[in-house]
Amino acid sequence: MRTARVCFALLLVAFLAGCRAHMVTIKLVNTSAAPLSTIIVDYPSATFGKDKLAPGETFSSPVKLTDDGALKIQFTDANGANHTSTGPVLHKNQEGIIEIRFTQDKATANVNLPR
Repeated sequence: MRTARVCFALLLVAFLAGCRAHMVTIKLVNTSAAPLSTIIVDYPSATFGKDKLAPGETFSSPVKLTDDGALKIQFTDANGANHTSTGPVLHKNQEGIIEIRFTQDKATANVNLPR
């Protein structure tokens, strides 16, 4: 009976060690001299946002890509104008970092997602 418990415990540890989440870190960087607001990042199968991003501020969020699709970014500049851009196509289970750099008139996604 003790041997069976030890074998079960070892199998459970081996199973859990092999499981890991494929995560992407999305970094928002305001490179402008004015604040940004209502930032929405839409990635395949989910969305996250940031209410305000001060000049020079960086915000990071880990996400899990569970589908394929394009990255979409929306934000409002300091004058209240809305901006939208489409980034690269992302794929399920990719890992790495996406850095989105904002100016007052555009967002540029720098992608580092090795396959």
